Amino acid sequence: MTAKFLVEARHLYRRYGGAYAVNDISLTLRQGEVLGLLGPNGAGKSTTMRMLTGNLAPSAGEIHINGIDLLDQPRQAKRHLGYLPEQPPVYRDLRVDEYLGYCARLHGLKSGKAASAMADALERCALTDVRRRLIGNLSKGYQQRVGIAQAILHRPAAVILDEPTVGLDPIQIREIRGLIRELGREHAVILSTHILPEVQAVCDRVQMIHQGRTVFDDTLDGLENRHAEPVLVAAFEHPPAEAALLMITGVEAVEPLADGRFRIRHRDDTRSAAALAEAAAEGDWGLTELTPERATLEQIFVDLVHREPDSEAAA
Repeated sequence: MTAKFLVEARHLYRRYGGAYAVNDISLTLRQGEVLGLLGPNGAGKSTTMRMLTGNLAPSAGEIHINGIDLLDQPRQAKRHLGYLPEQPPVYRDLRVDEYLGYCARLHGLKSGKAASAMADALERCALTDVRRRLIGNLSKGYQQRVGIAQAILHRPAAVILDEPTVGLDPIQIREIRGLIRELGREHAVILSTHILPEVQAVCDRVQMIHQGRTVFDDTLDGLENRHAEPVLVAAFEHPPAEAALLMITGVEAVEPLADGRFRIRHRDDTRSAAALAEAAAEGDWGLTELTPERATLEQIFVDLVHREPDSEAAA
């Protein structure tokens, strides 16, 4: 194992009876990266997160946190790890500063370091103004912030967040996403979610899991480029007949859209666009738009998930 990865998991398996909830998943994360762990409900995300945080032992595989073996040295490894489960582990009858002080003691922080760490976490999570308030009287968005504050209190190398914006209103979601982006500058962050806009808003890289397996692992740009379809969207002032478009070299299919626009599937080369522009000029069609269509993350995700044969679930 190499220490350049703050989180490194190799060939993780988790078996329940005769079925695998996690089937040979590997995951790596460096400082400054925000990784989106994406998958439908039941894909194996929660099981993977529980193994990465040391709350569930894998049936097979190895996990290192900042170079320390989580299975052999769990206490030492967990000192470098911050975790926010889907339900924040807060005590509603404590004040914010009382709760964070309690968490500091659990992490073994001495009084001087604890005060400094608490002040830093309160500031980073925008909790300074509510530090004396009861957690139970705070909004859900602020309670999420308190949960994130306890996760970063001991300044861990890696932070793992499980569905951190579930149940929040749009303003709270925006604030939490901004906080996650800020955390990503200093820590390695894993964000587990099934909300696609969440991944696009905050993540540098995405790892998609389906039926306990990794079906994709790349940057967002790599994801879009790899799954880009050879499709052009064209608009005309004087729309031609579909048959005329199908006569153009390289055009394979035409789908009429609204307002004189067409979705044109072509062979994956630049000559198709040039031929289309030339035909538009010759036919006086008044070409006003010619742009490549990029698949949305939602389209890519559905395509990857549906491509996986259901029979693999029993593998």
